[in-house]
Amino acid sequence: MNPRHADRRRALDALYQADVMGIRPTAVLEQWREATGEAVATFTRELVAGVEEYQEDLDILIGETAHDWTVDRMAAVDRAILRLATYELMFRTDTPVAVAIDEAVDAAKELSTKDSGRFVNGVLGRIATEPDVAGRDRQGKPGRDGTTLVPDEGEPEGSG
Repeated sequence: MNPRHADRRRALDALYQADVMGIRPTAVLEQWREATGEAVATFTRELVAGVEEYQEDLDILIGETAHDWTVDRMAAVDRAILRLATYELMFRTDTPVAVAIDEAVDAAKELSTKDSGRFVNGVLGRIATEPDVAGRDRQGKPGRDGTTLVPDEGEPEGSG
């Protein structure tokens, strides 16, 4: 098994637990470290911290892309899966797009409802392929392809 697969699943567990408990995802990792005395893998920490930092922006993007669904109405596990995969699509150039989507779909099939795999695949497929969305974040910081959604002051949108 690829070590990143296990690290990604651990990140997903932390994001789900944080969502259900209403606490910061990085606080979950700290609780785990204190309870076990073991360090959390670097990749897991990076994923969790990244989702925590950009969660509001990720939720906006997911909500805009998930037709007829608000993020709040989604099952907590689907929400965690989509946040993690969207973060990887947007900000982790070391994760191939196909890997981020495949891992998310597999997790949804395994951990959620029978229809979740198809739902997650559809949302992430749109995020990955829409030219006005893929590779950009909501705060004007460069995303996967170096462009931005929010133009600098005085610049026309799309020129970033």
